[in-house]
Amino acid sequence: MSQKLENAKGLYIEGINNGNAKEALDKYIGSRYTQHSTGVADGKQGFLNFFLPFLERNPVRDIKVIRSIEDGQYVFVHVHQNLNNGQYYYVTADIFDTDNNDKIIEHWDAIQEEVRETISGRSMVDGPTEIEDLDKTEENRTFITNFMNDILVGGKVDKLGDYISSEQYDQHNPTVADGINGLIKHGQEFVEKGINAQYLKVHKILVQGNFGVALSHVKINDDDWCYIDIFRVKDGKIVEHWDVQEQIAPKEKWNNSGKF
Repeated sequence: MSQKLENAKGLYIEGINNGNAKEALDKYIGSRYTQHSTGVADGKQGFLNFFLPFLERNPVRDIKVIRSIEDGQYVFVHVHQNLNNGQYYYVTADIFDTDNNDKIIEHWDAIQEEVRETISGRSMVDGPTEIEDLDKTEENRTFITNFMNDILVGGKVDKLGDYISSEQYDQHNPTVADGINGLIKHGQEFVEKGINAQYLKVHKILVQGNFGVALSHVKINDDDWCYIDIFRVKDGKIVEHWDVQEQIAPKEKWNNSGKF
């Protein structure tokens, strides 16, 4: 594990799970901390102003980093939160930028209340975590970038088979069934309900080996959303998908420059 990933995990586990927010900030944050979680202001003080009351409201915390990837200066963590012995369950996806000393200097995230009964029977966070095929990182970066542009932004549904395995597509989105057909059916249900969902822009793509992560701005009817999608690639096709979806608050409620 690199130092930058240790710093990201340390901020989560020491700072939030263990309740040592001030000490973790001093240890893991660089000369600035630019924040894109819209309820949190920039800087160390912004972090403390948000999380000290959070720690008081949630004295019992079981927060686990489930999977992580590293990509150059960026790190990603996929996190499960159990607060107050099951009072709340959340899934979060976080991207951190780091400086030349591997300290954290910027943060993007999406947080979603966990849906514990899913169509596929899988949870929102279970499944493989081990990174494989490190020699295919750049190949998979191109592949995932093309998938995002062709399918999710471009809407070229006829090309789904070029990207998603017909033999295995394990789904962790709680409202979507496994397989290409499950994804197509989900899209058809949106149309039937008059829901228009459009990926407007992919802001970041991180890839390490067989795992990729995409941070995107999505429009659902008149509402703006932040999606973080996680993909596992095997033999040149996507075989597994997780995501975290968060509706973006109105601009007047932001405490920073915005979600992206």
